[in-house]
Amino acid sequence: MQAAVAGLKSMFLVIERSGERVARYAHNVERVINVPQQAAALLAVLMLRGPQTTGELRVNCERLHRFADIPAVEALLNELTEGAMVTELPRQPGSRESRWMHLLSGAPAVQPSPAADLAAESPSLGISELAAVKANVARLEAEVRELKDLLAKVHAQLGIK
Repeated sequence: MQAAVAGLKSMFLVIERSGERVARYAHNVERVINVPQQAAALLAVLMLRGPQTTGELRVNCERLHRFADIPAVEALLNELTEGAMVTELPRQPGSRESRWMHLLSGAPAVQPSPAADLAAESPSLGISELAAVKANVARLEAEVRELKDLLAKVHAQLGIK
């Protein structure tokens, strides 16, 4: 614990408060990276919890800073984007909102969406391949009909409804 505190003190991210029997420390990150307290709250939550939507950020920052509404969070995120501290990730398929991520440890590795992977793996079928697939489906449907008829006969012989 003391090594962690010493490391943070060497980077001036915490300062020791005096006048008490026990050593107490205060955050100093706002002054070091020159951001307001609400921006430090957003960055802290992004570092701790990873990429999140604006609604999730508003709720998860509640104990550090209370934002009036989601547009207030978006406005601050846009300011932090200009300062290259956060970035908006591309919206994933199936999600309603895009997520935000901090850039304090470098640029994120963008993950390709699963739909893009599927499209890359299965190229479009040609006309002859499509005809072959349709013929195969028709054959399988006929086979299923035959099996249903056979099963109905077996049920009738055994007296099962």
